Amino acid sequence: MVDAFKKLAVDVPDVKARRFGLIVIGDEILSGRRQDKHLSKLIELLNERGLSLSWAKYVADDPEHITATLKDSFASGDVVFSTGGIGATPDDHTRQCAALALGTKTQLHPTAQELIAGRIQSMAEGDPIKADLSSPENQHRFKMGEFPLGSDIIPNPYNQIPGFCIREHYFVPGFPVMAAPMMAWCLDTHYQNLFHGENWAEQSFIVPKGIESTLTPLMERIEATFPGVKVFSLPSVGDASKGGVYAERHIELGIKGNANLLESAWIALRAGTEALGYVIHDIPKS
Repeated sequence: MVDAFKKLAVDVPDVKARRFGLIVIGDEILSGRRQDKHLSKLIELLNERGLSLSWAKYVADDPEHITATLKDSFASGDVVFSTGGIGATPDDHTRQCAALALGTKTQLHPTAQELIAGRIQSMAEGDPIKADLSSPENQHRFKMGEFPLGSDIIPNPYNQIPGFCIREHYFVPGFPVMAAPMMAWCLDTHYQNLFHGENWAEQSFIVPKGIESTLTPLMERIEATFPGVKVFSLPSVGDASKGGVYAERHIELGIKGNANLLESAWIALRAGTEALGYVIHDIPKS
C-alpha cells in the first residue's frame, strides 16, 4: 500500500496560504445571554470567496485577556476579524486593548469624528440641543472614534459609526447586522487577489462501524504522502431517525484542500480504507 501511495503522490509547490482568524469579544456570548452569529457568518463570507477560516477565539470583556489575545494575533501574521467591544460603554475595552497590544495609544480619528458628528446631526432631527456637539453626551459619543494610532476606518453602512483596521486586524461592532457587511467590505477591498485562489474542495464517504484508531495510521500516511491535503474524521454514534448506514455507529472519512491535489489522495484514501476490510458508503451528491 505504501508503494501504491508513492506512485500516486504528486509534487506540490510550497505556497503558504493566508490564514484568517476570528476573535469574538463579549461576556454576553460566554454567559449564553446571546448566541454568537459572527462565526457562521464569517465562514459563509469566506467560503463564498473561495477562502476558509483557520481559527476562532471567544474572549470575555476582560482588558488583560483581550490585550494578551490581541498581542498573540498581531504577532501571528494572520488576517483577523474582531467583533465587539468598540462602543463607548464601560465594558467596551477593545480599542484601548488593541493600542496596548501594539504599544501605542488611541486618538480620535478625524474621519471617524466627521462620521460620528454627521450621525449626531441626523439623529437630532433639527433639535439644537441634541445637535450640540459640545454637550457631554455627544462628546462621549466621539470616544467611539478613538482608535490606535495608525488605524484606518471601516465604513459602517448601518449607522455610519465606523470600525477600524490596523495591521490586518479588522475591528467591527458586536451587532451582526453591522458586522457582516463591514467584514464583507474588508474582504472585497483588501483581499480580492486571494479569492478562489486556493480552489478549495472536500470529499468524504461513510465508513459503517469504522474505528478511528484503526483508520488513524491510514490518515497519517495520506497526509504525509500528499502535502497540502488534510484528512478528517467525523465519528457518529448513529441516528435512528436517519435510517440506513446513518442509523448505526459510523465515521464520515474525507479529505480537503486544493481541488487540484485531491484526486490522487482520494483514490489512495478509498483504497486504504477498503484494504482495512471496511465497506465504503458513498454520500449522495446534493
